[in-house]
Amino acid sequence: MSDSETPSVSGYGEGTTDTVLSVDAVADEAQALGLEVSGDKVLQLAGERPLVQIQGLTAGYGRMEILHEVDLAVGSGQSLCLVGPNGAGKSTILHSIFGFTDIFGGSIKVDGIEVTKSSPSERLRDAGIAYILQDNSVFPDMSVEENLLMGGYLLPNPNLAKEAAERVFERYDRLAQRRTDKAGVLSGGERRLLEISRALIMDPKVLLVDEPSIGLEPRYIDMVFEILGDLKDRDGKTIIMVEQNAKKGLACADVGYVLVSGRVAMADQGPALLENPDVGRLFLGG
Repeated sequence: MSDSETPSVSGYGEGTTDTVLSVDAVADEAQALGLEVSGDKVLQLAGERPLVQIQGLTAGYGRMEILHEVDLAVGSGQSLCLVGPNGAGKSTILHSIFGFTDIFGGSIKVDGIEVTKSSPSERLRDAGIAYILQDNSVFPDMSVEENLLMGGYLLPNPNLAKEAAERVFERYDRLAQRRTDKAGVLSGGERRLLEISRALIMDPKVLLVDEPSIGLEPRYIDMVFEILGDLKDRDGKTIIMVEQNAKKGLACADVGYVLVSGRVAMADQGPALLENPDVGRLFLGG
């Protein structure tokens, strides 16, 4: 076949062109494995007492259904990483937990309380769910301190946001040194730290983190994962993340889910998924 006849392939994972699989091929091979993730398996990985539990979730945008009867559970103080090919529905799970999608079926509970029909503001204020968006969500013309205070817009008293911001500055000296600087002049790592810290102003139980390493230089990626690990281990935050660097995400997560075509194809402890040869071949580039 000549170069002009070579079909275009949308690939996923790392490796040479000889090892790249198309998204459709990944989905077909994953389904051919005959893997099913039971509700019992999901609960077992969450320690039997999940803080966040999704049951039979069918969701999407408008009339477009993206997720198909997804079950998910994560315990208090656990981290869960969602990996899979582009278009698998990873970010749609985060959007659904925070209230950004249309729910067609199933339920979402936080600490035993159903939030399926709650608004994003209600989920943040009442259920303690905070969403940390992908890069570039800071307000560039506002100072670091002003950005932090924006994270407390739902608090009943502005002084509570100021007190929370001071706790952030006490914890992260890197931000304290830049508190009066405009956020637009921060480095990529500093902006990511600011985005994470802004979410902490409401003292959430659950942090939804969308692509924490996206757009960062390699030297900042480890820093961001160390910050998230510290929030989990020291503060007991529950973290649900989508991460483009699947190897890094699974290595740092207590639990990992592999999504394919809007369904959970595999679920296990993060390091176990990382060592699974099928996961390596289909989702990690070999």
